[in-house]
Amino acid sequence: MITLYGEGRGFRVAWLLEEMGLPYRLRQVDLLNGLENDTEFLAVNPAGFIPAIVDGDTMMVESIAIMEYLLATHGPGPLAPAPNDAAFPAYLQFLHMGEAGLAGPVNAIVATKILAPQAEQNNWTTGWALSVFKSRLGLVTRQLSLTSYIAGDDFTAADISVTYALEFAQRTIGFALGAVERGYLARTTARAAYGRAMDYCPATKAWVASMAGTD
Repeated sequence: MITLYGEGRGFRVAWLLEEMGLPYRLRQVDLLNGLENDTEFLAVNPAGFIPAIVDGDTMMVESIAIMEYLLATHGPGPLAPAPNDAAFPAYLQFLHMGEAGLAGPVNAIVATKILAPQAEQNNWTTGWALSVFKSRLGLVTRQLSLTSYIAGDDFTAADISVTYALEFAQRTIGFALGAVERGYLARTTARAAYGRAMDYCPATKAWVASMAGTD
């Protein structure tokens, strides 16, 4: 059975595992309290960040790399278009853009606002990171004006990557998405596998509930 370490971006992995119907267990990781004593996790990822997985003798980190690994080793399937599929270039582009161009820049803003001294929280770097996010979001909006999902008319793993990033921006920096993006999120988050992953990730579910002002 696959072991998934940590929520956060690990939600992407849990959602993919649910979509693929693969058995797994979630092993929580507390990055803020006692990480140095979590020898099991640090043996998997000595760098001490989440997510990570163990699949037999394989250990992987980085959410997008984990997704590609799972699709390659436990597929093939409709979640990953083949290289000769017309949807493949857009799929590959947005699979990676979900982290590199969207969630990554937002994470820089979040970290600055949480960790930096108050006088430095609205610095040049946060402005630059926000401009990067907005520029990549423009590519997402343009694509979604043409297709129902990010790589075409069918849901793929790239939608998991992008959906996570858009929701991350909403929940952490209060970014206001447009109608196109909101309609897209309504479609992707209505999937049964998204709901199962949310139920399996209690910290994520509680965080979402708190953002919505519910218990």
